[in-house]
Amino acid sequence: MENAISPAQRELIVTRSFNAPREVVWKAWTDPHHLAKWWGPVGFTAGDCKMDVRPGGEFSLNLRGPDGKPYPCKGTYQEVTPPKRIILAGAGDCGHPCGSGVPPHAVVTVTFTEKRGGTQLTIHTRFNSELAREAAVKVGYTVGWTQCLERLDAVMNTASLNIGLNAK
Repeated sequence: MENAISPAQRELIVTRSFNAPREVVWKAWTDPHHLAKWWGPVGFTAGDCKMDVRPGGEFSLNLRGPDGKPYPCKGTYQEVTPPKRIILAGAGDCGHPCGSGVPPHAVVTVTFTEKRGGTQLTIHTRFNSELAREAAVKVGYTVGWTQCLERLDAVMNTASLNIGLNAK
């Protein structure tokens, strides 16, 4: 009998609450202009952000580390349910070290839940193996997402995002 691994051995979950309406948090995740302002850990910048936010559509951006090293991030939207959930599958040719973003050979589910006038965001990553999960943890995947979400929280506090919500 083979040793089966439990789903928990392949998963990581990061949660954060925002004092912003769910639609605003959703827009920050689905508008490339807004996403480029916060994506990546502290000290990283995001550029060339392209998002075709629909099932089968592609997501790509060039994350650049503080040392100038590029970390391309790519994925394919598997599900888009505004403003509740996004499911992305990481592309196999991603070159970043999984510090944040969509790692290769993983499925990332982002859930937007209304909570007490704000939004609870949950990022649930399911890796294809326990080894892939361990490698992501080792290079700071959870820390990277935590820093990303701290940056997103700072963006949530700017008037420009709220104004952008009303624009079509």
